[in-house]
Amino acid sequence: MSSPTDPRHGPDLRRPAVVLAIALPVLLALVVAGLGIAARAGAFDAPAPAPETGPLALAPVDAPDASSPACANLLAALPADLPGDPAFPARPLAEPGQPGARAWAAAPRPVVLRCGLPRPQELTPTSTLTDVNGVSWLTIGDGTPQPTLVTYVAVDRQVYVALTTPTAVGTGPVQAVSDAIARTLPRTDIAVR
Repeated sequence: MSSPTDPRHGPDLRRPAVVLAIALPVLLALVVAGLGIAARAGAFDAPAPAPETGPLALAPVDAPDASSPACANLLAALPADLPGDPAFPARPLAEPGQPGARAWAAAPRPVVLRCGLPRPQELTPTSTLTDVNGVSWLTIGDGTPQPTLVTYVAVDRQVYVALTTPTAVGTGPVQAVSDAIARTLPRTDIAVR
């Protein structure tokens, strides 16, 4: 009769060194597989950068109606925070401030509203418009294959209103601004060329 350590019967699996030699590679393979699955699921993505909240310097733009009563009424009706996850708080404008403008803190870029702009050149008889809460918007991308910013221009009111948002913030800001526009600016015919 042979003993349990007889080389003809193979190693003794009850020995700790043998058990460790077999279990360690299996455990390592499971850990590597788990890390791969977690990485694909986005568990290791870097947290989104916090939005800047300091005064925002806006470049001057042609906005002939920015100081109009219509724009003043709209600016007074805008919410302090725009909906998002988390909400986008109002961001102050750097001096000298731009008339007819408001901003909200968002990442990677702020949400910016400008009121009183001239008629957008992109508005043509064949333009596709999107209705959001009773306001007709012309959507203008930033001209890149994968846009990071989108500008919505309200085209059915007595003044043109542009809202520029990062694409990642969703539709909450344009919905909230649409509600303010619908409450304060009467609908007009859309002027197309």
